[in-house]
Amino acid sequence: MRRLWALLVKEFIQMRRDRLTFGMMIGLPIIQLILFGFAINTDVKHLPTIVFDQSLGQDSRDLLNSLEGSQYFNIEYAAKNFNEVNDAVDSGKAKVGIIIPPDFTDNLKHGRTASVQVIVDASDSLAASSAIGAAQLVGQTKSQQILMQKLRGYSGHATDLPYDIRIRPWYNQDFVSAFYMVPGIMGTILTMTLVMFTSMAIVRERERGTLEQLIVTPMKTWELLIGKIIPYIFVGYVQATVALLVGIFVFDLPVRGSLALLYSLTSLFIVASLAMGVLISVLAKTQMQAMQMSFFIILPSILLSGFMFPREAMPAFFSALGYLLPLTFYLQIMRGIILKGIGIGMLWGQVFALTAFIAIVLTISIKKFNKKIA
Repeated sequence: MRRLWALLVKEFIQMRRDRLTFGMMIGLPIIQLILFGFAINTDVKHLPTIVFDQSLGQDSRDLLNSLEGSQYFNIEYAAKNFNEVNDAVDSGKAKVGIIIPPDFTDNLKHGRTASVQVIVDASDSLAASSAIGAAQLVGQTKSQQILMQKLRGYSGHATDLPYDIRIRPWYNQDFVSAFYMVPGIMGTILTMTLVMFTSMAIVRERERGTLEQLIVTPMKTWELLIGKIIPYIFVGYVQATVALLVGIFVFDLPVRGSLALLYSLTSLFIVASLAMGVLISVLAKTQMQAMQMSFFIILPSILLSGFMFPREAMPAFFSALGYLLPLTFYLQIMRGIILKGIGIGMLWGQVFALTAFIAIVLTISIKKFNKKIA
């Protein structure tokens, strides 16, 4: 028992000295429980919506107020023509487009069915399902209200339903889950493997005693860090290609956009993931610390990026945290090119975000590494 006690004392002393690992052991479960407990919500509400109201009457305003009052739609944009609706849904600014025809009020007054077109971005199947269900429910409710009013002054002849909500799911009409999940899985695989691999790179050199040999060579700091990244870029391309081929031939994934553009922008995401792994490798002292810090990046990337849970369902604070993760922007790129077929003109924001992330993270890594050498 004495030897066992001595070993336990030694382990606790060593744990106390390694403050980073001890802090991560205690803090990570608490942070993640609070973070994901608030952020994960499969009931998607407050979907950004664009409206093209050609009627501009009281009846159309009442319908829009009812849709917004359901809390599933946030009317953020007013379109002047159908092309503006199309561009907003294509670019991802709006998840839902509502088009009200010019004869909407006239049809209601004369007892005819008044049609309303609801365009839903079905590349995100969870958000699309919520939007479709809410739109249909609002249409049925409004129809029942008008029918009840007509029954009170019954005229003796049957009438058509006042509202005809016509749903037009775009990009994934059959709501195939694989079309939504496969692009996300591709990005998640790249994040998990590339961050994990590179996070061990410098730590492994330090533990083996070979880092000092690299430092005394004429190689500059940035050359050393870039040299750790470049081999894994090819690994990332191989993984992306294999995942894409599986998606196409196994899941019949439609690739509606440019493959050349997809591969070009994938390179940005690969470098961003590797840069994040290098930063972890510079900050960590041991491979165990590097692994723990990698999981601290990987799990939020899966849950806050929009891969598993729609970001529209998250509170504003947790949704903002997702913008600190490269996977958030890469998923928008993947689903935009593969499912929507959009071009670079609608992806400049994501490209800029990934480029800025790479520049900032690599700059921090170089400065931290120089400080450790000094």
